[in-house]
Amino acid sequence: MLDRINSEIIRTENDIPIMLDNLLERRDNEWWSNFYATKEKPIPFFKNSPDENLISYFNRGLLKQGKALDIGCGNGRNSLYLAQKGFKVYGVDFSKTSIEWAKQMANEKSLEISFLCQSVFDFKDEPESFDFIYDAGCFHHIKPHKRNQYLNTILKYLKQDGYFAMACFNLKGGANISDYDVYRDCSMHGGLGFSKYKLKTILEPYFEIIEFREMKESSDESVFGKSFLWIVLMKKK
Repeated sequence: MLDRINSEIIRTENDIPIMLDNLLERRDNEWWSNFYATKEKPIPFFKNSPDENLISYFNRGLLKQGKALDIGCGNGRNSLYLAQKGFKVYGVDFSKTSIEWAKQMANEKSLEISFLCQSVFDFKDEPESFDFIYDAGCFHHIKPHKRNQYLNTILKYLKQDGYFAMACFNLKGGANISDYDVYRDCSMHGGLGFSKYKLKTILEPYFEIIEFREMKESSDESVFGKSFLWIVLMKKK
């Protein structure tokens, strides 16, 4: 008990995020690596299929060749699609297993993609150097007290005329709890679900929202589409 009394000291406001991180359950590299360890699991996004909204951005002429960052890239399915469309792609994920899987798929398709096993908070590149930044399922795992840091990271690396898009849980897909409940329960409950109001309230101070909708369901094996996700397309304000 004395060790805890002497070590768990809040000296400044900078110690508060550290305390909050320690209160919540940890889904670290090991947890996510175990999650991705069995490729045959019936997980919808384990298939090599790009998101339907990502395809639509190209079909509508919104995205052209450039530099892209895929946050929480998983097995690299969206990174591969972006590379095939002519983008120079960086894929970032916390899981060593998923990054190894992504590299294997890129090698099989002879695609040059920079896959990095690290947190988005540790990612380093030139400011305002990305034409497109995509988050397909990372945001609903970001702890509420780290959202500001996360969104400012996007702003740091996104070009002034670039696009930022995300796919994240709506209330059909994620935990129906408040931000306060995360800390009451000491858990993210597998990923937060967002109401339209809540997600817009969080994003609008940072971005101009171009499109906000539910992801379209897809029965096509070559396309990922699930209605339990919100799709948001944004630009810098």
